[in-house]
Amino acid sequence: MSLSEFWDFLVLGVVLGSLYAVIAIGYTLVYGVLQLLNFAHSEVFMFGGYGGLLALTALIPETTPTGLGSVGYVAVGMLAGAALGGAVAFGLERVAYRPLRRHHAPRLVFLITAIGASFFLYNLAGKLFGRNPLPMPSMYENRRVVSVFGAELTITQLLILGSAVAMMLGLDYVVNRTKMGSGIRAVAQDPEVASLMGVDIDKVVSRTFVLGGLLGGAAGFLFGANSQVWYTMGFLPGITAFAAAVLGGIGNVRGAMLGGLLLGVVETMTVGLWGDDWRYVGAFVVLVLVLMVRPTGILGERLGRTA
Repeated sequence: MSLSEFWDFLVLGVVLGSLYAVIAIGYTLVYGVLQLLNFAHSEVFMFGGYGGLLALTALIPETTPTGLGSVGYVAVGMLAGAALGGAVAFGLERVAYRPLRRHHAPRLVFLITAIGASFFLYNLAGKLFGRNPLPMPSMYENRRVVSVFGAELTITQLLILGSAVAMMLGLDYVVNRTKMGSGIRAVAQDPEVASLMGVDIDKVVSRTFVLGGLLGGAAGFLFGANSQVWYTMGFLPGITAFAAAVLGGIGNVRGAMLGGLLLGVVETMTVGLWGDDWRYVGAFVVLVLVLMVRPTGILGERLGRTA
């Protein structure tokens, strides 16, 4: 690998990793509060892609927008993706998980329910939207706009990176600096004591799901803007993002961010060195090696202890 290729793959890895980090936050938020591995979060991500697609298909004219029109359509697509992702996550919590919590179901039942919900949602999407990939309407001319150490970034890559960084910083502020974040951290620390102190557990759990869903849905739109949208598109990014959450320290928001960035860079570097067939091998080898040395992940803290 030449030096110029190294910078190309590094920049691509940071862009991809930022997307993984945003998805991983949804896993780690829910686990931090409920000790639940919400494997249906990958379908929340997928529905976010369809949300942006449907909104833009209805609004964008046949010609490619320019200027402020492009900015407006990007904003609409992201909001639509986040809204549908948040709605799906809210529905999951109310329909699938809340009844189990109220009946004090074993953890294994939660896990089986999450897997079942995942299968149901992606098959529902296949029935509603078709089984073939659908291209995202053109929101702008995706030209190269900036060079970083010789690696040229397109508008879409800058959109993904900038939006992901903004969402991660915003979430970190919400979790660690707001009243809602205090409630989330209190429930993650000790739900019984939090309840005695007047915290509405059901409301906190619901808001946690919605918060993760908003981010996952927006990430789904960003992913679709870079390629296409299809009913199983959440599977591989979802599995990788879950691995990123585990790598950083499951239940730790900043750990999820760090793990996502690291796996994104490792993945693209693996492609650069050994080809696309090895894309996911390098990332999961790194995951196993890190967990052998530090089983709790790189940062290894629960959400309730990060303040």
